[in-house]
Amino acid sequence: MNSDSKDKTILLVNTGPIKKRFTVQKLKKMGFKVIALNREKNWAQPYVDHWIIADLKNYSESIEQVRLFLTNNPDVHLDGAITFWEESVLLTSKIIDSFHLIGVPFRIARQVRNKYLFREFCQSHGIPAPRHIFIRKRDNLKEVKEKLNYPVVIKPVYGSSSAFVIRTENEQELFEAYDYIQKNISSYPDAAEWDDLKTLVEEYIDGDEVDIDLLLQNGKIKFYSISDNFNKSKGSFFVDSGQAIPSSLPIKDQNDLINMTEEILEKLGIYNGCLHVEAKSTKHGPVPLEVNIRMGGDYVYSYNKTAWNIDLIEYAALIAVGQFVKINRSEVPHRYIIGWDLHPNESGVLAELSNIDYLKKNRNIEEVEIYKTIGDSILVPPEGFESLGWLTVGGENILDAQDNLNAILKLISYKVVKFDPESALGKTERKNRFSPAVLNKNLFIRTAKIEAMKKAGISDLRRLKIGILANIYENPADPIAKYLSQIPLGLENAFKGLGYQVSVINLNNFSEVVDSLKNGDIDIIFNLGEKLYDDISYRSQIAALLDCFQVPYTGSDFSTISRSVDKIYFKKVLSYHEIPTPDWDYAYDLDDEIDDELQYPLIVKPSGVGHCFGISQSSVVTNKEELDREIKRIILEMKRPALIEEYIDGDEYEVYILGNEEENLRILPLSRTIFNGQDKNLWHIYTYESRWLDDKVNENFIRQMPPKNISKRLESLITEIALDTYNILGCKDYGKVDIKVDQKGNPYVIELNPSPWLYDFGTQGIVAAAKLAGIGFNELLEEIIRLSTDRYGHRFKAKNT
Repeated sequence: MNSDSKDKTILLVNTGPIKKRFTVQKLKKMGFKVIALNREKNWAQPYVDHWIIADLKNYSESIEQVRLFLTNNPDVHLDGAITFWEESVLLTSKIIDSFHLIGVPFRIARQVRNKYLFREFCQSHGIPAPRHIFIRKRDNLKEVKEKLNYPVVIKPVYGSSSAFVIRTENEQELFEAYDYIQKNISSYPDAAEWDDLKTLVEEYIDGDEVDIDLLLQNGKIKFYSISDNFNKSKGSFFVDSGQAIPSSLPIKDQNDLINMTEEILEKLGIYNGCLHVEAKSTKHGPVPLEVNIRMGGDYVYSYNKTAWNIDLIEYAALIAVGQFVKINRSEVPHRYIIGWDLHPNESGVLAELSNIDYLKKNRNIEEVEIYKTIGDSILVPPEGFESLGWLTVGGENILDAQDNLNAILKLISYKVVKFDPESALGKTERKNRFSPAVLNKNLFIRTAKIEAMKKAGISDLRRLKIGILANIYENPADPIAKYLSQIPLGLENAFKGLGYQVSVINLNNFSEVVDSLKNGDIDIIFNLGEKLYDDISYRSQIAALLDCFQVPYTGSDFSTISRSVDKIYFKKVLSYHEIPTPDWDYAYDLDDEIDDELQYPLIVKPSGVGHCFGISQSSVVTNKEELDREIKRIILEMKRPALIEEYIDGDEYEVYILGNEEENLRILPLSRTIFNGQDKNLWHIYTYESRWLDDKVNENFIRQMPPKNISKRLESLITEIALDTYNILGCKDYGKVDIKVDQKGNPYVIELNPSPWLYDFGTQGIVAAAKLAGIGFNELLEEIIRLSTDRYGHRFKAKNT
């Protein structure tokens, strides 16, 4: 614990996403009492002493909430404020002004945050700046050819992370770039926090780009470090590629950069803070690009700490609370460091990722940060501005560090399967190099609306256009088809009654599905689909289809559905994670040998189907002859692999779960089926007949919701096992886990249904369980929508540097 920070209270403005965990961890480790001003409580809960919840885009509301907190907590004295998130630097400056704290005043912060105002400031104070034009409307672009020389760069005046920064070589490219920005900028998640979405055009500056990290106190530079940027050009876009520290520029050029920075800060009137300055060293001298009044993102903290043993978070916080700091930087670095960003060549889905844990053990690796997991999308320009992550590599000198980097990059193994909606449908086109495929553009629009809804109230949520995707049959005789047809109509009526715009899309009419998804006017799909081409084994492909169209949808994704439908794969996952499940084996071919250690009676089930299809009383076998008969029936007649598992004699429990991951999971009341009421000669299982056809058999089952006369220990055990199954399989929004309990009270997972039917079956089903928990049908539907929009809002949030 740092004695200078003990008993000090610091306000952290905006925790940022979970990748910023290290910042608040460090503040807490230093001994600060941390107050977080944020739009919601989140992952930072273990490190935060007090929360102040406010709309961070509303400066007045945020300041008033801070003031109210201090009034209600007179024992709390605010010693300083800090942010590590670019979109919150202006709010932080407002707070500094309002509470007379140490930092950069708002009038100055606004001048440097707005790129146009910063260019104007430099020009009026004799500081080199490129010629530039503020673009208020499209017609202003015509002035460029008269006042500027190509190539030019167009960028948002309040942009961050190099998003929408584009180099153009001529007027046609400039107009195309402008149109691309205007169509997509409002859907960029961080843009919601920008004060203005207008753009700036300026002449391109040719030179060596550098970053300058500074610690400034009372107008004196206490520490600085210059790092060289690698080529940021990705075609017409500028993307962070990597940096090397310390700089390899000639000492004179480095001194010129520091002198220029000192002049800028003095003329601006910035006297305290941790700053991240971007500049270029040209043949005509240094030229500033940006002054960021917060610590640099990604690996900036890491490589400064490793190279110079300087902790930017620690000193930034001490400066913010007014503690005098004395910093002695060594003449030479402790280690030469290269930070490297991991960018795929094209947007797509991360399909493979390996060797990361092995790399972390490499003595030349300083740090590795991976943002994505397998199955996640990675959007690079023009579709988005994301990366897989980054790493930092060390060496005894810069050449050694470069050699080590090259060696390590050869060891990294990842594969991104690119989005290819054109080949999928043959319906998209690219008008120019800035135009993402139509489907990708629609992703931006949908994501922006969902992110906005996530932060809004229920009335705004109801502005979403919902598409209900389902299998609908005309006059169906099959009982399953009847339910599949009735359920979407119930949802349609409920959503219309709540004020939503809603449409029903019939999966049995595939051309209708394609047209509805391609048009892009649906914000989110309520996915009730179970069959594709009237085959339930293709159930997971429905989610895959929605992923290809990049349409957000409720419920689990392709991976989870496929693993639950494939009963054999499901059992493999359970066994790997040591989730209790009946001992089992499987057969794809009649020649496959079955484990002779399995104990009869056994039950034989077809894999790749649901709703007890293919299961009868004859499915439970007591000898080898019966076993062979059932395997033959499933493999030859049903054309399915056979799952063989030990029969569990006991009651069956259905566990319904709402939520995503651990922070918002809810277990609804359990449902229990007791089979003792049926014919004693019958096995205690659900068959297709007893589930759907024979009401008399159904009437003999005893169903309880909630279960009666079971111990708390058993109830807790069932719940915990169900939660583990739900989380391990990656269920999303809602789901059901089926568990059988033997005569000794041992629970075993039987199946997982990632999207149970939203139908009121009385003493069974998620609707009945929710009703018992005080959640009405309409409320349940909206809760599923809310869970889904929250999830998509998090998933597509752009990475901030």
